[in-house]
Amino acid sequence: MTAELIPAAKAWLAQDPDDETLAELAALIGAAESGSDAALADLEDRFSARLEFGTAGLRGVIGAGPNRMNRVLVIQAAAGLAAFLVSREDGPSIVIGYDGRKNSRVFAIDTAEIMAGAGVAATLLPRLLPTPVLAFAVRNLGASAGVMVTASHNPATDNGYKVYLGGNDAGSQIVPPSDGEIAERILTVAAGSILGLPRSSDYRVAGEEVLDAYVAETVKLGSASAQLRLVYTAMHGVGWETASRVLTAAGFDEPAVVAEQLQPDPTFPTVAFPNPEEPGALDLAFARAAATDAELVIANDPDADRLAVGVRDGDGWRRLSGNEVGLILGWRAAQRSASGTLACSIVSSPGLAAIAAAGGLDHVETLTGFKWISRAPNLVFGFEEALGYLVDPDVLRDKDGISAALDILTLASELKAAGKTLADHAADFADQFGAFSSSQISLRFTDLPEIPRIMNGLRAAPPREIGGIAVDRVDDFAGGFEEFPPNDILRIWLTDGSRIVVRPSGTEPKLKVYIDASSTAGTARERMTAADATVATLDTGMRDLLGSP
Repeated sequence: MTAELIPAAKAWLAQDPDDETLAELAALIGAAESGSDAALADLEDRFSARLEFGTAGLRGVIGAGPNRMNRVLVIQAAAGLAAFLVSREDGPSIVIGYDGRKNSRVFAIDTAEIMAGAGVAATLLPRLLPTPVLAFAVRNLGASAGVMVTASHNPATDNGYKVYLGGNDAGSQIVPPSDGEIAERILTVAAGSILGLPRSSDYRVAGEEVLDAYVAETVKLGSASAQLRLVYTAMHGVGWETASRVLTAAGFDEPAVVAEQLQPDPTFPTVAFPNPEEPGALDLAFARAAATDAELVIANDPDADRLAVGVRDGDGWRRLSGNEVGLILGWRAAQRSASGTLACSIVSSPGLAAIAAAGGLDHVETLTGFKWISRAPNLVFGFEEALGYLVDPDVLRDKDGISAALDILTLASELKAAGKTLADHAADFADQFGAFSSSQISLRFTDLPEIPRIMNGLRAAPPREIGGIAVDRVDDFAGGFEEFPPNDILRIWLTDGSRIVVRPSGTEPKLKVYIDASSTAGTARERMTAADATVATLDTGMRDLLGSP
């Protein structure tokens, strides 16, 4: 490989249109040719592999080379996607959106020009906007496909390329076999130079009508029954403009905001990771809530497809888990639906199944990711515990942190008008369905081979008990399980009915453990206490098993 590195790097250099990555790669090549082992190792990391086109497209660290996010890679991806669309239909079309991350607009314009040059009618959204607006636009404009340039909640070093398909795919993210077919066409493009690809500036820039239509459709979900004292943070992302328009149109007073995080900033200066799930990410929002005597905190991630909700907890504040919010919104969806399907990922709370059974609705579990959840038949609501909620599947087919915020705020305002709180609502839920508790262990690794080593170790020697609770059985998805295709997932069932799922993250260098328990014995408070206690026991047991603090 070493003998091939320098020629491969120089071939990449010859077609790179970006001054920054051009200089970066030229310096690396020069250092490597001068005998620098560090430069050679860096080149090998960049050129011995290629960012895999999967999950929902591309995502990775910005930099030069095929194993990084950059203009060459994006242009190759755009040309491959264009070839796929042209092969599928006559006169295909695409809509392209972008957020506030580094190079997002540049990547979006490259995509629009390559698409137009390939004969695909391309529409570029008018400015940086949330991912849900792009997902909405695919359906609203009747486009053959959509691309959103975003790395969602990943670190500031990253960017990404999320692909949606219209037509029979109804605006959902790509799944097999389409992702593989697109990947093959990208590799065909990558075998040559991007310099010979046709480009055109003959693409359309959308006006305000797409955003106006998104706001109008979203507001149909609810309105203010009683005013709430709110705090909102955009987490340095693009959510505020759209979220504020939706809340105002729904009759809510403007929330207090976290000014330091309100406007897009690709460096995300106030957070270690721009993910509302990460410890400390909501500290500024909770401080603002304390200073303004707020009743609720609402947070979007940087591309506003996720929602975090903060509530009072004694003298402080806490973030509701994704499962807590998912069950609240799932119950609400069931109450307004006479038929249909409630869907969640296999790592999300089993409580959604209880809601569906009580309401006479269907329930579907899918692999993780909204590309699967959004495809559940007759879907009326979908969620996954990673703060993703789809409350209006007739309007778009992806998670949406803005419409979910309006839905839960409408509920909270209705409860306030009736003299109740979300805590009262949670007790009512436990009374009706039982109490469901959950926790998550998230282990971040710099030594990536450690993740498969742990997974292989669990497969080779499954635990007989966890936290003193006996293991009943282990479902291994590696070779395919029931209706699921092969996946690196282990699901551990305990004899008391509790459940633990272990899997590597699909977008970050993490190993994730999901723990769920429930109780239907006693009062609502007793049920909640019992479920929480079981989860705490299993959490400690799994940390001991994995050697995690």
